[in-house]
Amino acid sequence: MTLGIDRLGLLLHDATRAVRRRFELRTQDWGLSSAQWRLLVSLKRDARASQARLAELLEIEPISVSRMVDRMEQTGWVRREPDPADRRVKVIVPTERALKAFETVHGVAGEVYAEALAGLSDPEKAALVKALNIIIENLTGEEAACAARTRPDAEST
Repeated sequence: MTLGIDRLGLLLHDATRAVRRRFELRTQDWGLSSAQWRLLVSLKRDARASQARLAELLEIEPISVSRMVDRMEQTGWVRREPDPADRRVKVIVPTERALKAFETVHGVAGEVYAEALAGLSDPEKAALVKALNIIIENLTGEEAACAARTRPDAEST
């Protein structure tokens, strides 16, 4: 294959791991893992979410989210509240501490991204983002198409 396309999976994985490691190094004083930061980012975006929804967003098992939330609740990053729509469900809400930390850490993430993209021109950065978005669209579209084809109730053609 040409252009290193045969190494695409490894390159994407290695790039993601390098960014995550640099981010964790720069934020280690906060005492949160990258997974915990991702949970906070999800909560910042949605304001509140059930543990099941967080498991889906983070692509981890619900029991893992439960344990993570337990630790984060003990250290004052999140709290559990009753879901106004369903009293049987608890939603996870960021604390004021988390919201304040998010602004600082968001800046750190921007610095890490700037380091990662150093040496690329603005058009190259735009092309990279566009290409990654296309990859995501291609694969999530195919995932949905595969799911539809394998559903027991799908029409056969």
